[in-house]
Amino acid sequence: MKKKPEITAQTKQNLIDAFWEIYCTKRIEKITIKEITTRAGYNRSTFYEYFTDVYDVLAQLEDTLISNLQELPIQQLSTSDTLPFEAIVSMYSHHRKYLMVLLGDHGDPAFQGRIKASMKPMMKEILIARGATDSFKLDYTLEYALSAMIGVLSYWFNQENAPSIEKLMALLGELSSEGVMKKLMG
Repeated sequence: MKKKPEITAQTKQNLIDAFWEIYCTKRIEKITIKEITTRAGYNRSTFYEYFTDVYDVLAQLEDTLISNLQELPIQQLSTSDTLPFEAIVSMYSHHRKYLMVLLGDHGDPAFQGRIKASMKPMMKEILIARGATDSFKLDYTLEYALSAMIGVLSYWFNQENAPSIEKLMALLGELSSEGVMKKLMG
């Protein structure tokens, strides 16, 4: 008898949730499949129906987050002179519980690179269509902008008394239009 898709999706999500609860407090190399399955209420064979190991759970979770980035309205760049901060902050806010950990001190060091690698080609294509021609400047400026944006958002999420989203958006817009040094000196 074939399992219903909604049941298998829920089982997989339960395993991911159990992994996530453990991963928030424990480094991945210390997490066991037994811990995950015990917390989720399944046996090891159920785990192996969906994942090969604990690293596969993390990779699938990250892949899902990154695929959500592909849905961001990066096309706003084609009609605006600023990066699509609102869309990116919205995506970050929606996935905050994962991104706070993955981009934090105990998260996956490669994840930030994967985020940039997923966004950079889309942004580059739009900027080239708008007339950007110097590949050196474009590559390095995009790297700078994406690194800064990811860093600022990670910092913001981890602050106890973080400013409002509106205040952060205003600052990001000013940094984008006026430049960093002008803000630092002003």
